[in-house]
Amino acid sequence: MARRFVIRIELTQSAKGKLTELSDHNGMTQVSVMSRLVDWFTSQPELIQAAILGRYPKEIEEDVAKLILRRMANIPGPNVAGQT
Repeated sequence: MARRFVIRIELTQSAKGKLTELSDHNGMTQVSVMSRLVDWFTSQPELIQAAILGRYPKEIEEDVAKLILRRMANIPGPNVAGQT
């Protein structure tokens, strides 16, 4: 079995409730859910990680979402900003 590490996280009451519901619904421990989420998140491209972390300004969120979907579908985007 792979070596395991225990870390401590701080959650809002709402986030803790959602984590509890998610783990109960899937019959998993909260530790297992969190471990899988971190594994999944860190395997995502930087563009997706930045979007999930809210690192893009609100003004361009829609454009970033479209770009991410295009890349996921392997559809070429516009060559010049603003052109489709």
